[in-house]
Amino acid sequence: MGKTELAAKLAEYLPIEVTSMESRQVCKYMDIGTGKPSKQIRAIVPHHLVDFLDPHQGYNAYLFRKDAQRLVKEILTREKVPLIVGGTGLYADALLFGILERVPANDGLRRALLNLDRSFPGILRRVLEKTDPVSAERIHPNDIKRIVRAIEVRITAGKRISDLWKEQRGDTSESSFYVVLLERERKDLYGRINERVFQMFKNGLIDEVKRLLQMGYSPELDALKTIGYKEVVGYLENKYSLNETIKLVQKHTRHYARRQIMWSRRYKEAFRFNLSDITTKRVAEEIVRVIKSHLGG
Repeated sequence: MGKTELAAKLAEYLPIEVTSMESRQVCKYMDIGTGKPSKQIRAIVPHHLVDFLDPHQGYNAYLFRKDAQRLVKEILTREKVPLIVGGTGLYADALLFGILERVPANDGLRRALLNLDRSFPGILRRVLEKTDPVSAERIHPNDIKRIVRAIEVRITAGKRISDLWKEQRGDTSESSFYVVLLERERKDLYGRINERVFQMFKNGLIDEVKRLLQMGYSPELDALKTIGYKEVVGYLENKYSLNETIKLVQKHTRHYARRQIMWSRRYKEAFRFNLSDITTKRVAEEIVRVIKSHLGG
C-alpha cells in the first residue's frame, strides 16, 4: 500500500480531488517510470497536475506552488476535499513555506558556475560544503542545479540560502495543511522498491523509453535524466546489461527513498503512519477523523 492506494481508499469516505506533488508526473508519455496512478483510479478520483506537459517543457517548484494554490481554492469551491499527494520535497517546501522569490536568478553567473564545474568536476560541491554546510547536507552531491542555486544566492545576496530559508519559514506556517507522512520499516521499504522496479520493467519501461526517443525527445532532457529513464537510456546505448540496468534503478530508487526520509524529518507537526504495521483502511479512517474534527463534522 502506498500513496495512490491510500488516496483511492480515502475516496470511499470523502469527496476528494487529488493534486499530484510528483515532479515527473506532469509529463505526458512518461507513465510507467513515473508511477502515475492508473486511468482506472483517475476515473474514480479526479487528479490534477498529471499528464499536462510535454517532456521538453520546464516545470519547477514556483510553478507548482502557483498551480497547487489555485487548485486548492477551486476544489474547495466545489465543496470537495483537496488532497495533495506526492514525494517531491522541494514542491512540498514551496507549498508549505513559500519560494525565495526575493533572490532573482542570475543567468550569467549560473553559466559561469556550470562552466567552472565542467572544467573542475566537483569543485562547486566542495565550495558549498565550506560556505554552507547545512545546505550541502540537504542537497544531493549530484544535484548540480540546486548546488549552483545555493552558491548563486550566496554570491548575489551575500547570505547562505539555508539562512534565508530559515528566515522565511519563521514568517510562514504549515497550519493551513495537515501533513501526513507514510513510512515503512527500512527492510520492508527496500523490498517493495525492488519489486516495484522489477514490475516497471515487466510492464514495459524499456518500450516506453524507446517510444520517447523515437518521438524525438533527447536523452539530454531533464525529464529523461531522472531515475528509471537515464538507466534505460544507458541500456539502449549498450552501456549495461538488462540485469545491471534493473539493479541500478533499484539502487538509485533506494537512495532517493533514503533522501526522502531525511527530508521528511523537517515536518515536525506531521501525522506519521508506519505502513509496515497498519492497514490502508485504518490509516484512511484516522485521516478522515482528523479532517472531520477540523471541519466540525
